[in-house]
Amino acid sequence: MALVGTTLISHILPVICGFFAFLFIISGSLEENKPKLGLGIVLFIIACAFPYVLLSILV
Repeated sequence: MALVGTTLISHILPVICGFFAFLFIISGSLEENKPKLGLGIVLFIIACAFPYVLLSILV
């Protein structure tokens, strides 16, 4: 039986984090703002790796 937290971690949080990552990447590249671009890249990597790391620990 799947827990409610696993659905939140595997489906909802990465999408939200990825959405804001793309916003920061686009905004940082258009404004030539390096910290904002870097934050977007880091958020995107976190959104990609977050479910695998946490779900392997939980399941």
